[in-house]
Amino acid sequence: MPKRAKSKSEMTPFRLLLWTALIVFIVAFAGVTDPLDQSLRTGRNRFHVHPASGDIILVPIDDRARREIGGFPWARRVHAQLIDKLTAAGAKQIYFDIVFETKSNAYDDRLLRDALKRSGKVTLAIRGISGPNPLAQEAPEPLPVFTRNARLGSISINYNFQNAVWKLNYGVKWHGQHLPSFASEMARIEPRDGQFTPDYSIDPGTIPTLNAADVLAGRVDPRKVSGKTVVIGTNSEVLGDQFYIPGVGKMGGVYIQIIGGETLKSGVPMDFGWLPAFLLAFGLTAAAALQRRPMVRNAIFATTAATLFVVPGFLDARLIFVDVVPGLLVTMTVWGILAARSLRKRGLINPVSNLPNLNALRSNRQGRDQALIAARILNYEDAAAALPSNEEQQFIDQIVSRLRLGAKDRVIFQGDDGIFAWFEDARAPFGNHLEALHSVFRNPARVNGQPLDLSIAFGVEVGSSRSLGNRLASALVAAEEAARDGLKWKYHDPDTLHDASWKLSMLSQLDAAIDKGEVWVAYQPKLDLKTRRIIGAEALARWTHPEKGPIAASEFVSAAEQSDRIAKLTDFVLEKAVTAASAINKRGTHFEVAVNLSARLLTDKGFVLRVSALLARNGLAPGRLTLELTETAALSGAGEGLDMIAKLRELGVNISIDDYGTGLSTLDYLKKVPANEIKIDQSFVKGMVENRSDRVMVQSTIGLAHSLGRQVVAEGVEQRETLELLTEMECDIAQGYVVGRPMSLESLAKRISTSRKRGAA
Repeated sequence: MPKRAKSKSEMTPFRLLLWTALIVFIVAFAGVTDPLDQSLRTGRNRFHVHPASGDIILVPIDDRARREIGGFPWARRVHAQLIDKLTAAGAKQIYFDIVFETKSNAYDDRLLRDALKRSGKVTLAIRGISGPNPLAQEAPEPLPVFTRNARLGSISINYNFQNAVWKLNYGVKWHGQHLPSFASEMARIEPRDGQFTPDYSIDPGTIPTLNAADVLAGRVDPRKVSGKTVVIGTNSEVLGDQFYIPGVGKMGGVYIQIIGGETLKSGVPMDFGWLPAFLLAFGLTAAAALQRRPMVRNAIFATTAATLFVVPGFLDARLIFVDVVPGLLVTMTVWGILAARSLRKRGLINPVSNLPNLNALRSNRQGRDQALIAARILNYEDAAAALPSNEEQQFIDQIVSRLRLGAKDRVIFQGDDGIFAWFEDARAPFGNHLEALHSVFRNPARVNGQPLDLSIAFGVEVGSSRSLGNRLASALVAAEEAARDGLKWKYHDPDTLHDASWKLSMLSQLDAAIDKGEVWVAYQPKLDLKTRRIIGAEALARWTHPEKGPIAASEFVSAAEQSDRIAKLTDFVLEKAVTAASAINKRGTHFEVAVNLSARLLTDKGFVLRVSALLARNGLAPGRLTLELTETAALSGAGEGLDMIAKLRELGVNISIDDYGTGLSTLDYLKKVPANEIKIDQSFVKGMVENRSDRVMVQSTIGLAHSLGRQVVAEGVEQRETLELLTEMECDIAQGYVVGRPMSLESLAKRISTSRKRGAA
């Protein structure tokens, strides 16, 4: 089946990562992600809010000061008095977040000039504000009469669309020289180019403040001012100069200058931008995207996302700033798309093998015009149960590699319990290919050196207008019929669809059929190959329905077993078989009877007592009764099952391993199960004349069984050549059409009588 071309949404994980990273890189380079990073940083700041140092004091020109001193702007003499008072109180530095760029009256200007000269501790501001408006704005500066008697500092800021300031200058170029910013000057940092990020985890509410009126009136304790840096600036909505303090709200621009100074006093911030986190996210996301195991992939994605969310918070507290949104976008986008893709496929992928499952098959539109082949590993559950859970995938890989022989790109769909299926060209010659596959599966699979025998059957549904689900069910029915009939493969018979309603009601009628006498027992004779005499028979259940006629035993027996309703049928067959064997033995003929025993009865604690009572009631020696267990059923007979087999052997009943060669045959297994007879499966016996490998299998089984003291029965003997070949191999007993078909008790009695007369003659 040709592979379906991938759509854009199904590009490989690494290609998805490359495209995502390229788009995010362009977006981040354009600054589109900056607001998101700023919001994240604001949120992280809440986890390490801390107070201001207290070394910088604010004298706000706020609404209270305006009421008590007078409307703003104040006369220059008021500023001169503030300078004198603060200098006298021992202020270390005095900063005016006010630009005295215009003249007032000469007297007041002279008073301010003289106060500046007397203090020698004042820094005046030059302003340079820029924002989202692309138009250039003027940068006002103080009058020369003032600048000659004070230091100068920049209060230049750049605000965004939120009216928030995320970067402050270390300094600016002014008249050919480096002029420090207020923040640099407060922290005594040499003027330099560049910007830094203010630490907005500093709580502006903890910055000490002094009322301007109290300062002028001498009502301030000098100890609060001595050795401190004092900043004078506006903080009133009426006066403007309001900006957004992240995480706090609207406040005067003077707070930004103070927070900047507090930041630089704690250390020089390092801002690495978005590229390092982006590259880290790219690397870890690549490692995750290339992982085939979903659990490992999700663990790497989660670790990457957690790192980008958590680590920056610890770095922020140490004035190391990184922008993580571009990296997060790469990680979360790729993770989200792959997770969505995984969720979409979760119902279509087998979790153990990662093969498409039967739901994927049912939704495969291309398969509607193709033939559907179903393969059933008949002993899959037993084989898988013998393996550790982490080795089942290796087991499945070996099965799939065999099914793909001749077509490596064949898409194999896997279901539960050893079901596999695929589509083929309806014109393809199925027979030769399936015959070859069946032969390949004769060789055991090996997982970590452990051999695992595989029994397989194939069913073919060549195509119809029905849904793929119905076609798959039909192919599986054909595979089961092939296994039941000892065939390697079989076409689906459309006529079986008409019996669907009958199959649903069959079990409900079976119990009543036993009571009405519709179910009877047929006996297939067994031939002793040394004496050439009939020495026993296998009892087989038969059902003759008054309307449907004969019902195939494989149909109703397997249904009863699967539905856990086999006990009544087994007891019925045992009763008839033991009664018949007792009657024949009482006529002086040595006769043994064999009855199939379901694995489900190995845990029936009352079964041994019922068998013992039945034998005693009919006067039949226990050694004349053989209970046949399939090889896989005997293998599953661990614990209670093996105990049950041991008790039956103690009772004297013979135990036979039926269908030998189709399960997990090992020498240890033969030693563990206390059977005294091995029954070679008919699939080997039928082909032994033409097929050398089947002949070797039969010969080796006979030799092995005899070496262990077991008797050997070959079933499915249908040709004289096979019978003679088994005699040469010293097989003990033969059973099959060449010996005799299943027959009624009366016919069997006549056959035994005839055999005795011939022997006597």
